[in-house]
Amino acid sequence: MREVLEQLRSVTGQCAGTPAWSLLDADLTDALQAVHDAEQMLAAAKLHLIREIDGRGLPITQEASSTPVWLRGRLHISIHAARRAVDLARALDQRLVLDAALSDATLNVEQAQLIARTLADLADQAPADIVDAAEKTLLEQYADWEPGVLRRITDRILAHVAPDIAEDADRKATERDEKRAQQTRGFTMTNNGDGRYRVTGWLDTEAAAIVDAAFDPLCKPDNDRTATQRRADALVEVCRLALHTEQLPANGGDRPQIVVTVPYDVIRNQLRDGQLDTGERLSAEQVRKLACDAQIIPAVLGGDGQLLDVGKSRRLFTGPLRRALVVRDGGCAFPGCERPPRWCDAHHIQAWSAGGPTCVDNGVLLCGYHHRLIHRGEWQVRLGTDGRPEFIPPYYVDSERKPRRKPVIPGCTYPGTSGSR
Repeated sequence: MREVLEQLRSVTGQCAGTPAWSLLDADLTDALQAVHDAEQMLAAAKLHLIREIDGRGLPITQEASSTPVWLRGRLHISIHAARRAVDLARALDQRLVLDAALSDATLNVEQAQLIARTLADLADQAPADIVDAAEKTLLEQYADWEPGVLRRITDRILAHVAPDIAEDADRKATERDEKRAQQTRGFTMTNNGDGRYRVTGWLDTEAAAIVDAAFDPLCKPDNDRTATQRRADALVEVCRLALHTEQLPANGGDRPQIVVTVPYDVIRNQLRDGQLDTGERLSAEQVRKLACDAQIIPAVLGGDGQLLDVGKSRRLFTGPLRRALVVRDGGCAFPGCERPPRWCDAHHIQAWSAGGPTCVDNGVLLCGYHHRLIHRGEWQVRLGTDGRPEFIPPYYVDSERKPRRKPVIPGCTYPGTSGSR
């Protein structure tokens, strides 16, 4: 076998080194299919080797805690990929028909993994002959379907091969899934060390529906953000809205608050980079944005870092002031934006850090997206002669930089809206 594998390595190396540009269109697609089929056959051969290695316990003799851990170190793959490989290798050892389908490239690896999981679940619900019938049906009738469609078929395969027991099995499966979802629910936020945080988690069906309902109105498609970016922004916006309600439980006796630490010279000069109470750095732009409408405890430090003063926790635009902004602006004041007041921050036109007063004539309501836009400095906002906000575009948008504003629509509760809120 070693000699055959060396020949295989040589042939595949030659294929990889052959330029694809020289192939005709028909030859190009045929070559793709041939390489794909060969890839599945090689995957089957690799899984056979993994199963033999696992069965002999070789990883344990080489001081590895498990076969997946050994594979991770040996093949330099993720632990998740290693576990999937071991699980499929063990399944193929028990399901010889499925193994044969992968070995002759009737199936690909992703399809085989899906069918293997389905058959394993069925084994807990139905007799062996029904599991065999399900395997036969999936391989003979549905092997040509891509995994997304195949997954929906596998969900209902028992109703296809054994409708008399499917209803009871579905009920038990639903109960099992609900129990597992409750037990495994979780949420993590991990510092990636490069200014980004990775957010991962699991929710049950009901919880996911609640999150989707909250996210959906905040995920309206636009040309500036991808779908994943819109969902990330929606998560932050939902949390921002929760902070605005002032109904969150106390944390150590205080309402939820953000602590930003900046050097003492900000009292005399423009804001510089800041630091959260978690130790993470913030850019000057982020500090200025937080200073507009977040609940801030300004922790003032001297030159050697000693604490000189901690200001009283406060919201800068509250009560009558914010209500006045809502009456005047009716939501985000940026032209064309329809975000309602509850989704908006109160932004200081003249920065609070530069001595700008907290008053209606120095405030404007902005949604999170347009708040960030204004803080980037290319667009400017001011109050017109009639006391309503107007926005001055950058030169690349309008060379004349004519001010823009929301129109006043007669009969509407708020300026610039097309109906009541």
